[in-house]
Amino acid sequence: MFYGRWQEELGGGTGVILKGPLAKLGWAVRTRKLSGYGSYIRHRGPDGPVADAPPTGLTYAAAGVDRSEVRHALHQLLGAIRYRPPPSHGRAIDLRGHYAGLVRIGHETLAVTTDTVGTKSLLAGEVGSWEEVGEDLVAVNANDLAAVGARPSAFVDCLSIPKPDSERFAAIGRGIERGLRAAGMTLLGGETAVVPEIVGAYDLGGTALGFYPRGRTPITGKTIRAGDSILGIPSSGLHANGFTLVRRLLREKAVSLTAPRPGGERAIGTELLTPTRTYVSITEAVAGLGDVHGFAHISGGGVRNLLRLHPGLSFILDRWPEPSTLFDWIAELGNVAPRELYQTFNMGVGFVIVAGRRGRSELLRRLARAGAPDVLEIGHVERGAGVHLPGLNLDYDEY
Repeated sequence: MFYGRWQEELGGGTGVILKGPLAKLGWAVRTRKLSGYGSYIRHRGPDGPVADAPPTGLTYAAAGVDRSEVRHALHQLLGAIRYRPPPSHGRAIDLRGHYAGLVRIGHETLAVTTDTVGTKSLLAGEVGSWEEVGEDLVAVNANDLAAVGARPSAFVDCLSIPKPDSERFAAIGRGIERGLRAAGMTLLGGETAVVPEIVGAYDLGGTALGFYPRGRTPITGKTIRAGDSILGIPSSGLHANGFTLVRRLLREKAVSLTAPRPGGERAIGTELLTPTRTYVSITEAVAGLGDVHGFAHISGGGVRNLLRLHPGLSFILDRWPEPSTLFDWIAELGNVAPRELYQTFNMGVGFVIVAGRRGRSELLRRLARAGAPDVLEIGHVERGAGVHLPGLNLDYDEY
């Protein structure tokens, strides 16, 4: 993910008892803001409410990814970089914390982003299947460009590895090929760093360049207004986020990667490796519509990604679709609290379009023709701030 500026996540909200499959966990979510300590959660046991305590289920931080540590480290990194080039080298457009960086060069605006597939590559090694993460590598970058309304154009990969493997490289290459076709991008080259003293497994990263066709301007969310609709396009699965938490669960619970999960139809290893859905054809179909005000790629950070779009508005997700049973299985396997689920995984919605209500029939027609007949209205925008799922009583006010 293009990092922008991270902030520590703190809790907020009041209580509600969950319904549906997640209710099996017994959670009655109640969050409290405790500065410096993240979110505490109260849950209801068989004998009534239990005293406020840290969540007993596994969290992303406990699995090894502490967002507050990342935020602090990035603050130090960015604070040390004060150089600004002369205008003749291009002018950066301030989109701090967004999906891509924009630079104005003459009359043209370019978008640049970078991302990796993270620890999903470790699962690929355990399963012995690499094409999926090759496709992920292109998709996660292309989707971030699409989220600022840019047309993806060029891609370079960066593979940090302990030792080359010809068969593995060929499989990754086939996946990259599929990703490039889905996004309409050209592979310009890349870097293969053989660094056994630094890495013990394959780390797959890439950088993508996009541009704005004549007449198109960046779609950053600044034109979003109260009353707009929030439309969600389903994901294909976990995409490439949350795998540090998932792999820890698989290891601790001794889950066989070759057997289906309860209710699953494929081996769980294969199901988890399902490639990231590419949304470029969808954004290309609607980016020219004046009533489209914002895009959001629901990647790392879950629904909190909507906070990138407009800090002065409230995103009410009151019609979020029922997540697939894969997410229910993860929740139950690790007793993962709903708050953690929705700020770690995409929970079934991989991309969001924020649009006005005028011209809705044309928008839906274009989405269907572009491969998104499954689009759903999942909420609306109000005055205020934050991201809110009232059905689960979840409130997020910082990314």
